[in-house]
Amino acid sequence: MFDKITQIIKEKKLKASECTYHTLRSLDNDGRIRVLAIKGEENATAEYVCPFCGHYGVVEELWKRPFSIKCQKCGKTIKVPKLKGKKDKKKKAKK
Repeated sequence: MFDKITQIIKEKKLKASECTYHTLRSLDNDGRIRVLAIKGEENATAEYVCPFCGHYGVVEELWKRPFSIKCQKCGKTIKVPKLKGKKDKKKKAKK
């Protein structure tokens, strides 16, 4: 599981500098989402385990922030959560 994005990275021999966005986040109820957006491409690829129904899926969606997808099985929206502590870092940088 979670090998589709790994496969894309290997096939295209992508470097971090060639990605607009790449993340793997844990969600509630053992859910997970991994997103890859490649520079110059409109769509992002998302691999996920739905936190609501446990379905594993891979989808391509228009890349935009904040990024979210709908589970292909239950239809519920799955959002990429913000990183914890991000707001605190911005406040400290302003001081």
